Amino acid sequence: MSAFVFILIGLFTFIFMEGITWLTHRYVMHGFLWKLHEDHHQKGPGFFEKNDAFFLIFAIPSWLLIQFGLQYKIFWMAAVGSGITLYGFAYFIVHEVIIHQRFKFFNRSNNTYVRTLRWAHKMHHKHLGKHDGESFGMLFVAKKYWDKVKADKRNKKLNADANPAQSGTPEGYPNFN
Repeated sequence: MSAFVFILIGLFTFIFMEGITWLTHRYVMHGFLWKLHEDHHQKGPGFFEKNDAFFLIFAIPSWLLIQFGLQYKIFWMAAVGSGITLYGFAYFIVHEVIIHQRFKFFNRSNNTYVRTLRWAHKMHHKHLGKHDGESFGMLFVAKKYWDKVKADKRNKKLNADANPAQSGTPEGYPNFN
């Protein structure tokens, strides 16, 4: 298998994982495994959550695909495992670092994409129970959240232009802590 095909399979898997993540989040985490996910919506004391165990749902198959794919020279398996791993890394950065800020090295951003991700996730977390949720994906965000963040930016700019002395720190950062 060529490096190009390996990378192509990995990238396809990465993109496909957003759909798998949406389905898993909607029907597994907010379904029959709600007891593991519940503490993510109703934060308790401590750094770790039962919800953190969900990384195993993706990490173990990814690890096995990479291991067996390389061991038995079934390189498409290793490529799929690599795509899942890359998605897991992106998920960690977006969800744990950018959105929930469990690690404090990416605190504030005025980037429209980052603010849209945070707003969509805030709308997901406004529902404390397992029913009536919204925005179950992670990297691809519905248009209505983009529209809201862009409108907020336009309004902020208009207000800043009208009242230059009152412009300051960006507003609208959801607090998940």
